[in-house]
Amino acid sequence: MSSNKSSTFTATVNPNEVGFDPNRLQDIDQHFHKYVDDGRLSGYAVAVARAGKVAHFSTYGNQDMQSGAPITSDTMYRIYSMTKPITSVAAMMLMEQGRLQLTDLVSDYIPSFGNTRVWNTGTVLKPVTAPITEPMRLWHLLTHTAGLTYGFMYSDVVDDMYRRAGFEMGVGQNDSLETVCDKYAALPLLFQPGSEWNYSVATDVLGRVVEVVSGMRLDEFFAKNILGPLGMNDTAFYAPAEKHSRVASLYGFHEASGKTMRLDKLGADAMSNPVYLSGGGGLISTAGDYFKFIRMLEGKGKLGEVRLLSSRTVDLMTRNHLPNNADVSTFGRPLGEEIFYDGLGFGLGFSVVLDQAKTRSLCPNGTYGWGGAASTVFWVDPANEISVMFFTQLMPSTTYQIRPYLRSLVYAALVD
Repeated sequence: MSSNKSSTFTATVNPNEVGFDPNRLQDIDQHFHKYVDDGRLSGYAVAVARAGKVAHFSTYGNQDMQSGAPITSDTMYRIYSMTKPITSVAAMMLMEQGRLQLTDLVSDYIPSFGNTRVWNTGTVLKPVTAPITEPMRLWHLLTHTAGLTYGFMYSDVVDDMYRRAGFEMGVGQNDSLETVCDKYAALPLLFQPGSEWNYSVATDVLGRVVEVVSGMRLDEFFAKNILGPLGMNDTAFYAPAEKHSRVASLYGFHEASGKTMRLDKLGADAMSNPVYLSGGGGLISTAGDYFKFIRMLEGKGKLGEVRLLSSRTVDLMTRNHLPNNADVSTFGRPLGEEIFYDGLGFGLGFSVVLDQAKTRSLCPNGTYGWGGAASTVFWVDPANEISVMFFTQLMPSTTYQIRPYLRSLVYAALVD
């Protein structure tokens, strides 16, 4: 059983021993202290590891600006889209068990998707749609090439239709995953499956496939097959009452006032057991817990004596799956996330660096990872055996330049 307190997460190695300059690692904190001191962020935690050893871990600021409760090593964060890699691992575990194939039709598991049509032209009130010519398959869900979208995009007629159906930031908390997927299936796709990349609710739909195939609710499948075995005792779809004091408050940037405001209503969703289990963005976690998940990936599916996936499956997940090895900027519809798209491909649940020179970034080819809507991020760099995590609670993640500077500061400290 999980307890109120988690094991303390901390640095485990002298930076010099793993090729980092300790003074340069301190530059990470000097930079991000300003974000807290001037009120842009309430607080943050950052971890930099090499070969599985944590060379730098620091916390700064508060879980809540109003109460002044400090960020600690076991503070809990809404990780939003950093849930997606966990759901993707769940689906691949079922593939390894021979219970599904990546080429399976989504409609084999969620029949309502057998009737889905594709937006062609027209307005939000009078859309003109066409039949699907390429059936939606499971690999389309994993790669965000299914033709689905998000209501918060504000970029086309289809995402407007999502908003009118009640899907903007998340979904109605009173509908089950099964019900929501049927509602998604009733809306038109943005494009024919497999023809483009577009960030979307696809991983939520994948979570429903996991439920149908396994015969278990998504929270139960996670707990039994991933979170429990890895010892991720503070990761779940909500924080129980005894852990509420450890949950960081959720903030948003208010453009009119230029101030950071607490998002009490949206933040409260993480404090009670939800009806809707979002495989695309529903989990709450800690730095220590998510590092265990990262270590499993770095271990090619294995953490300690626990193996979730074969090494070959992790290799498959962390390579580019966009057709003709295209990057997102040429094959996709890049969204306003604070991430580069030139030279960036997409695997089965992760972004993957294809061409470092095109990215104008210090992350080498093969680096994979993703981030969350509240400005959290992680990446794994197999070439340098580096993994990095950053946790805070500010929406949207595009508000301030966090991720680009974090990348620069981390690699500036690597001096071997």
